[in-house]
Amino acid sequence: MKRTIALATIALAVIPMSAQRTLSLQDCRDMALENNKQIQISKLQTNVARNVHQAAKTKYLPHVDGLGGYQHFSKEISLLNDGQKSVLNNLGTTATGSLTDQMSGILSGLISQGLLTPDAAAQLGQQISQMSPAMENAGNNIGRSITDAFRSNTKNVYAGSIMVTQPIYMGGAITAANRMAQLGEDLAANDVEARRQNVLYSVDNAYWLVVSLHNKKQTAQDYLGLAQKLDDDVAKMLKEGVATRSDKLRVDVSVNTTEMTISQLESGISVAKMALCELCGLPIKSDITLVDEGQKGIITKYNITDVPDTTYYGRPELSMIQNTIDMSKQATKLIRSLYLPHIGLTGGFTEMNPNLFNGFRKTFCGVWNVGIVLQVPIWNWGEGKYKVRASKGITQIAELQLADARDKIHLQVEQAQFQMHDAETRYQTACKNMASAVENLRCANIGFKEGVMTVTDVMNAQTAWQTAESQKIDAEIAIKIAQAAYQKAIGRF
Repeated sequence: MKRTIALATIALAVIPMSAQRTLSLQDCRDMALENNKQIQISKLQTNVARNVHQAAKTKYLPHVDGLGGYQHFSKEISLLNDGQKSVLNNLGTTATGSLTDQMSGILSGLISQGLLTPDAAAQLGQQISQMSPAMENAGNNIGRSITDAFRSNTKNVYAGSIMVTQPIYMGGAITAANRMAQLGEDLAANDVEARRQNVLYSVDNAYWLVVSLHNKKQTAQDYLGLAQKLDDDVAKMLKEGVATRSDKLRVDVSVNTTEMTISQLESGISVAKMALCELCGLPIKSDITLVDEGQKGIITKYNITDVPDTTYYGRPELSMIQNTIDMSKQATKLIRSLYLPHIGLTGGFTEMNPNLFNGFRKTFCGVWNVGIVLQVPIWNWGEGKYKVRASKGITQIAELQLADARDKIHLQVEQAQFQMHDAETRYQTACKNMASAVENLRCANIGFKEGVMTVTDVMNAQTAWQTAESQKIDAEIAIKIAQAAYQKAIGRF
């Protein structure tokens, strides 16, 4: 039983320790970069842009397409028209009738010339008449056989082909499209970098805000200890009759006000940690402790030098605008290419049934083909000219935006440098004020014990000490935030 209780006690003691996390500034930065949704979206956009670029590269290569089909016709494909078929089908009838008419004329001529007697001509005509049906049938049969020979018997047509197309000259469109795709990939990468720097800057600000509030809370607690000590001393003096009720009430008010301030600071710390946890991708109610909470001497020496203009040309925002300018120029080339001649090479192999190249035989046959395609725009009412002008106008706008962004970034750098110098000055002054406040409080406490200084004097000294300590904390945090702002301004976060 005792063993079980001991194990349970150990478990309860371990659980809160394991639940709490101690994070450094670098830890917060790393988690934010890993978990930030906007950065993840930008990385996915980079992958999209990379695939678009790879797709654009394929435009240089030949494209192979397959085509297959089947067609059923309600009528047979015919090489002869209806008139030609009628003539051929009645070839014997037409020929026999024409022959009979010709023989009648000939016999009449022979009779008139006395070469034949009417009886002989009649007998000969009768013989020809007897032969006509056979000749007519024979001629019609020959005509129908010719008609049948020209039949295709093709109500069903099957075809399949493989076509290869190779662009030779597209007016520079393929090169421009590839360059735009490459610039799109660069733009996405610069967007990732811009978001990365923004996230780091936000994390730094949230981190130092928590540290600032925690240190101010610690200062308020120290002040509360001084006020409570004074409250106890005044209470004793009140019993001894050497202090007034008013003195006791003023100290009580100071104690209550400090306790309220501590409560407000605790609420502020909770809210600030929620914001930091959200940036880091942690549950917003995570129990975290920051390494720099309550630490003294968090200021590191930072050398402030004048930065030449070229230093912050690497800002991702400037690179993104430059990408936009370059893409606009390539877009102009792409538009211009639409109104230039296009040349392409084509080739392929086709299998079809019936065989068109061998009397419409119902067998598959294959045929190769190769050709060249030339497209030349002739007249478009100046459409291309106006579109090119519009595209050049967009480029000029982007170039002005780049110049404006450079001016604004130059201002940011100058302001960040000024803020760092100002924070450093404030910190030096705060350190001096803190030393004076500590000495003043020491003297006030000694004077109060010796009876030469009043409760009010001690309270004023305590307030001055708390104010000086808070100002020192503000100056320390201001230096940290100014350093972060400077790093971001020059694009070296």
